[in-house]
Amino acid sequence: MAVRDPEATKARIFEAAVAEFARYGIAGARIDRIASQAKANKQLIYAYFGNKAELFTQVLEKRMLEMAVSHPVDADDMDGWMDRLIDYHAAHPELLRLLFWEGIEYGTEDLPDERERRDHYDRKVAVLADAQARGVLSDEIPAPHLLFMVVALAGWSTAVPQMRRILVGDEDADKEQLRASVKAAVRRLTATDPRT
Repeated sequence: MAVRDPEATKARIFEAAVAEFARYGIAGARIDRIASQAKANKQLIYAYFGNKAELFTQVLEKRMLEMAVSHPVDADDMDGWMDRLIDYHAAHPELLRLLFWEGIEYGTEDLPDERERRDHYDRKVAVLADAQARGVLSDEIPAPHLLFMVVALAGWSTAVPQMRRILVGDEDADKEQLRASVKAAVRRLTATDPRT
């Protein structure tokens, strides 16, 4: 008889849930499909993660935390940070898909983990606000707005690849030119000297 490994089972369930939610959203996701993909019992999913909405919240929270830890805001190197975010989103498009599904499901209603999410973003905003106070970044745009804008610029081409392909092209050279344009836009948004 095989030895049970709860952590390995949780990891399989988690990865299957990421794929399921990224593809179908909260409403369209099915616990049966997650269980089948993870080669796990449905009851284990409920025992480990709670109901479907709770599982989605945990999946998104963990993916956001992984990205935040591996690619923290770097206000002293915005070009480098943009490169890292663009690369991350290209390699992990599921994060943006999960955020879009969350937006479709919840709209402007409170999120189940809203306090934790606000804390998450407050820490990022504080880094930008500190850089503005030090004169590294322009303070023309409030730090929360600036974070919203630069994160959108970094992820939009991954979030809507069809629009990128139609407007910009899909060759490697096209993607590199778009990357350069995104970084130029961020430099303009953050420049302390309006002539740059």
